[in-house]
Amino acid sequence: MKPSGSLEGKSALVTGASRGIGRAVAVRLAAEGAELVLHCNKNRSPLEDLAASLPRPSTIAQANMAELSEIRRMFESLAGRALDILVNNAGIWRPTPIEGTAPEALDELVAVNLKSVFWVTQSALPLLKPGARIVNISSVAARLGVAGRSVYGATKAAVESLTRSLALELAPRKILVNAVAPGYVETDMTAEHFSNPAVLERALKRHPLGRLGVPEDVADVVAFLCSRDARFITGQVINVSGGFII
Repeated sequence: MKPSGSLEGKSALVTGASRGIGRAVAVRLAAEGAELVLHCNKNRSPLEDLAASLPRPSTIAQANMAELSEIRRMFESLAGRALDILVNNAGIWRPTPIEGTAPEALDELVAVNLKSVFWVTQSALPLLKPGARIVNISSVAARLGVAGRSVYGATKAAVESLTRSLALELAPRKILVNAVAPGYVETDMTAEHFSNPAVLERALKRHPLGRLGVPEDVADVVAFLCSRDARFITGQVINVSGGFII
């Protein structure tokens, strides 16, 4: 999609903006005219490079999404800033086989993939303008079984339920809440998984369009949901999966 400047004058916070889908979303929103708050977990260097390449000044915010205290501290540093857009993208994708998964691994997935969406949204509410947009990044794993990654799928299913409930709860403030559910996307987080040729071949066969997704496929849809064109859409999950879901 060609940038149209549809977000000129808007301010957006993107969590997990250092790489993959989050980085592509940040680039696309900036191309549409938005000023950005870029969140990272630990390493600021990738975001410093990204911020330097964007057309408008950006703010870097750091927090461990598994820790509520750090999320709250991050928003204290943003006090007084008005936001038009919140993209809850930060997440982790790890195997959790039913045999052998440690409690700590399960707790971390739930904390980062689900709890952080709730706590970040709660913390952002005082900053969000009437008519703001919230976009949560889900996954087709919310509705399709993925052997060995059951907890990941469960967290994403919960995010979709949360999206629908928050859409109702925040409707009086005219805040629109939607989710985007990618299929398999080529990122550094999935690179090791798809380095196995047999795994890659099986994944490609599940995509009727014949390829895996790229981060920009998801970023384009996020930008649409943040634009005026999506002004009457809320509580929805949009699949961006090349037909994987069918």
